[in-house]
Amino acid sequence: MRVVVLSSGSKGNTTYVETDKAKILIDAGNCCKYINEKLTNIGVDANDLDGILITHTHSDHVKGLKVFCNKFNPKVYCSKLMFNDIDYVTNYEFINSDVINIKDMKIEVIKTSHDATDSNGYIINNNDSSVVYITDTGYINRKYFDMLKNRDLYIMESNHDIEMLNNGKYPYELRKRIYGDKGHLSNVDSSKYLSHFIGNKTKYILLAHLSEENNKPELAYNTLVNKLKENNQLVDHIIVCKQNEETELIKL
Repeated sequence: MRVVVLSSGSKGNTTYVETDKAKILIDAGNCCKYINEKLTNIGVDANDLDGILITHTHSDHVKGLKVFCNKFNPKVYCSKLMFNDIDYVTNYEFINSDVINIKDMKIEVIKTSHDATDSNGYIINNNDSSVVYITDTGYINRKYFDMLKNRDLYIMESNHDIEMLNNGKYPYELRKRIYGDKGHLSNVDSSKYLSHFIGNKTKYILLAHLSEENNKPELAYNTLVNKLKENNQLVDHIIVCKQNEETELIKL
C-alpha cells in the first residue's frame, strides 16, 4: 500500500491510499483545486479514483466534496445518516455492514464518537498490510481494541494540548465540547491509545488533525515519544501531519 496525507488540521482533511488495484481518498475536506493539485503532484489522476470514504460530514472533511464529485464523479462511501448532509452526491454506496470491499482493499468500519450526524473510522487492509485511520472522536470504544492492535500504520488524531486548551481563548462551552465524549482526542489521549495498540509490525504513526489554536507539532510529537519511552516502545517513523502540506509518500 501507498499512503499520503494530503492535508490534516482544523481547516481541512484529505488522505490518499492506494494498492496495486485500488485508489481512494478518505474525506475531501480541502477545495477541489487543492486536492487535484496534490494528487497530480504524486502522479495520480483524480479520474482514476475508485472511491471516497467519508468519516463524517463536518465541513473540514467534506468542504471540497461537492465540486470534486461534480468534476470527477468518484463513488462516495457513506452511511445513510451521513448522506442526509451530502445529498448532492449522485454516485454513492451506503455503508451497510462492518466491512467494505473496494477491489483489493478490505476496509473494516469502526464507529467513532463525535458530535456529527454519524461518524466512522476505518482500517484499510491489503494483503498483509493495514492502515488505521481514526480522527474526530472523543474516545475509542474498547470493543475495537483487539481489531486495532499491531497494525502497520496509524493515522490518529492528536487534536489538542490540554493546558493550551484550558488557557486559550475558547469559551467554556466550546472547551467542554472538545473535551467531551463526542469531541476530540487530546495529545495525552492519543498517546495512551497508540501505546496500547502498536506492535512489532508497526512502522509508522502519523499524528493528525492538530488544532491550530490549541496545539503545537512539538507538543503532540513529544507527548507520544515520551509515552512510548515510558513503556519501552519504539516506532521508527513518527510524523506530525500539517495543514495544507502533504506528507511524504509512505510505502508499506
